Amino acid sequence: MDFNLKEEQQQFADALRRWVDKDYGFDVRHRIVHSQSGVSDVAWNTLVELGMTALPVPEEQGGFDGSAVDLWVVMQEIGRGLVVEPYFATVWGAQFLKLAGNQHHLLEEVASGELKLACALGEKHSRHELSDIKTIASINGEGYRIDGTKTVVVHGGQAGALIVSARSAGAQRDTNGISLFVVPADTPGVIVRDYRTIDGQRAATVQFSHVAVPASALLGKLGGGWDMLDEAADYGASLLCAEAVGAMDALFAATLDYLKTRKQFGTPIGGFQALQHRMADMYIHLEQARSMAMLAAARMSCGDAEERRRVVSAAKVRVGQASKFLGQQAVQLHGGMGVTDELPAAHHFKRLAMIELTLGDVDHHLERFIAQRGFQQHS
Repeated sequence: MDFNLKEEQQQFADALRRWVDKDYGFDVRHRIVHSQSGVSDVAWNTLVELGMTALPVPEEQGGFDGSAVDLWVVMQEIGRGLVVEPYFATVWGAQFLKLAGNQHHLLEEVASGELKLACALGEKHSRHELSDIKTIASINGEGYRIDGTKTVVVHGGQAGALIVSARSAGAQRDTNGISLFVVPADTPGVIVRDYRTIDGQRAATVQFSHVAVPASALLGKLGGGWDMLDEAADYGASLLCAEAVGAMDALFAATLDYLKTRKQFGTPIGGFQALQHRMADMYIHLEQARSMAMLAAARMSCGDAEERRRVVSAAKVRVGQASKFLGQQAVQLHGGMGVTDELPAAHHFKRLAMIELTLGDVDHHLERFIAQRGFQQHS
């Protein structure tokens, strides 16, 4: 596989990194995280001006029709800079709109930055099983009524519209009978409780109480939303893998710099062979994770659902393992400073921990990988 970036991809990455280095430094991010809103309109508008929100949107709706690999490039820089604005949530939500079709107006608003999205999929009992749904969608006149509660909705409090999974038929854990809706956040009956997570991001608990939506709110076919949900979840997981690689890149660089400057017995501790070996192990984990994250992004467009599931789960496992290893090693090599809020290293470690738990942890994806038919055939 060719890991070299195209010229356009490199330009996107360079532009985003320059902005992060110049205007979104650690101190600026700290102020944003601890502000009342927890996000910055100025930062969001900059992402829009740089074309980041238009990148995944089809050209017909004013976008650049970027692939998952294009987004992989951007998400690395998002992870490296610890950006807390709702970019991931919005581009992930846009993938649902693209898969559903006939959502041109909303995609135009995403491309222009007018509309932020969030995906309200998980529930208190479901953990990582997105098919485990108690939220109910029932026919209500010419439209539908949604009742239920979604938890840990990433940037749910900042979204103008929510992608919601609900059960319109079948038993609680069936993949059949799942329907997907796009629901404006200001719809009567939608109650959002916004809060800050341990990594400085925002999430929300969203309650739907007799929420009435028109027939046009349905994405795809009634009761036939599982394949779309499954594919979009893999797309989101691939983006998170890319973000994790960017965060690990920054964490590795910060640790290496610390070992070069921190002195003990009159010499930089980076000169100690035992610590050099640990840095070498960190580098190996990082590069393996980078390779798997890139492969997952490339396979998103392969057209083979089984192959996509297999590779995305493999990437989520490898990236999750690498994130834990790099994070723990970086904290130990920084000493007590590694867990303080004053150093970016601690915040990268927290973000990596949250990424590992989002859209399936290592154990979940290991089980999913083993369950794939290709694994069973070759085992």
